Amino acid sequence: MKLFSINTGYFKLDGGAMFGVVPKSIWNKINPADDNNMCSWALRCLLIEDGNRLILVDNGMGDKQDEKFFGHYYLHGDDTLDKSLAAHGYHRDDITDVILTHLHFDHCGGSIVREGDLLVPAFKNAVFWSNQRHWKWAIEPNDREKASFLKENILPIQQSGQLKFIETHRHDFPDNIMVRQAFGHTDAMMLPQIQYKGRTFVFMADLLPSVGHIPLPYVMAYDMFPLTTLNEKKTFLTEAQQGDFVLFFEHDPLIECCTLQLTEKGIRVKDTFSLSDL
Repeated sequence: MKLFSINTGYFKLDGGAMFGVVPKSIWNKINPADDNNMCSWALRCLLIEDGNRLILVDNGMGDKQDEKFFGHYYLHGDDTLDKSLAAHGYHRDDITDVILTHLHFDHCGGSIVREGDLLVPAFKNAVFWSNQRHWKWAIEPNDREKASFLKENILPIQQSGQLKFIETHRHDFPDNIMVRQAFGHTDAMMLPQIQYKGRTFVFMADLLPSVGHIPLPYVMAYDMFPLTTLNEKKTFLTEAQQGDFVLFFEHDPLIECCTLQLTEKGIRVKDTFSLSDL
């Protein structure tokens, strides 16, 4: 098995929304904001090569939205999904499976591309994996979260016939890949957990968007159920610190991976490094 970091660019979100109740005087030292209070965040995905399977975890924001949409989110940087795949010798047609941690636009927008007037899967040879509970949550969104669930990113996956649900279909993932679930950020978000080079490696999605979100009170205002997130973080961080897990961050603008240590202030970062250094 081989793991590769796939960078699809950067975007901007309001720093206050990303750090919730934490004051700007504190979080601004972690990820400094621009004059509009916006911070840059990565759109980092994971590629898993295992035998004849090439599994992509999330796929960024995509580029099919209009100018007004990107005016809100400021997609920037030189990285793209195609360039990052090509750097490792792959093309999107090589992807056999796409695991969607959840269906917010910055995690699944690259699933679908425009071909003329049609919306079609970007990965024509892949199975797209979600779960029934989260899929229902996304296609029948609540008023607070519906701006993050864009129909053009979601419904064409099902219409293509390439969608499967992890609970109801035999997914045949390698034995060293399992899927955890978390329910605070959005309902039934999936976190792939991988046994890799003798270590437990977890793709954090939006349970921990960045290293800066490791302290327990640092919970995004975007989270639907913040107290659930708080409890999920507490449980996970204890397990991860005791098990010496490697955490992989989807949105940290600088840091790909870290390990944890127990300090007088609680669980904090131990070492940070790139995936290629593991």
